[in-house]
Amino acid sequence: MKFAVSGKGGTGKTTASGLLAHYFNNDGYQVLAVDADPDANLASAIGIPPEKASSIIPISEQYQLISERTGAKPKQFGQLFKLNPTVNDIADKYGLDFQGIKLLVMGGVQKGGEGCACPENVLLRTLLAEIILNREEVVIVDMEAGIEHLGRATSRAIDRMLITVEPGSRSVSTAKAIIKLAKDIGIESFGIIGNKIQEKSQEAWIRSQFTPEQILGMISYHETIREADLKQQPMIEVLDERLGKEFDEIYQACRVDQQSG
Repeated sequence: MKFAVSGKGGTGKTTASGLLAHYFNNDGYQVLAVDADPDANLASAIGIPPEKASSIIPISEQYQLISERTGAKPKQFGQLFKLNPTVNDIADKYGLDFQGIKLLVMGGVQKGGEGCACPENVLLRTLLAEIILNREEVVIVDMEAGIEHLGRATSRAIDRMLITVEPGSRSVSTAKAIIKLAKDIGIESFGIIGNKIQEKSQEAWIRSQFTPEQILGMISYHETIREADLKQQPMIEVLDERLGKEFDEIYQACRVDQQSG
């Protein structure tokens, strides 16, 4: 299964990505977690110690690698460079293994108007396409709130795009915009994860904004989540009975997709 996880900033998509990585890993799957959000925090969500996480150099900042694979120097424009660089070994060479989960930090992908036709951007997009199209692990890509990373061929290989939503019109609007854009490039399956739910009315409102088959589950507001973030504790280690049950329902909904192919 290949999952792309998106949503408005602050809705909990990185927390969900980290928990899903552990759930699949604990269930015997090989997991490749990809941090494709420029505001990279997936290492913390997975539980990698800060001193170890700080040693990770994002692929977008591996200038020697970019130059070797594309034939051009990063941060310079107007160059000729390879549009199909070799990338099939990068995840294994540059990924960090932690408790059975492999983490690859991509770094920032430049967007339109910022010089997107550059060697580092080509390498990142080619690498993400390689991971989604050809890797055999469960792949969980923690994305920013958009689909800039995804090309049409890559998108069609994504089994489900997961979108975290909190009670609020802006969060729901962002989710709907992501769904529309993702459909335009070929993604067909979506899963909504409601988060920070404090009242039944909030859950009911989120459910009313999406189709029933899109809803994967709801996570109540928990001080445990906020405290774990402040203490840089991995969520998988501090799940209480209630939160564990809520997230297990979300994971089981993902596993149904895995089992059904």
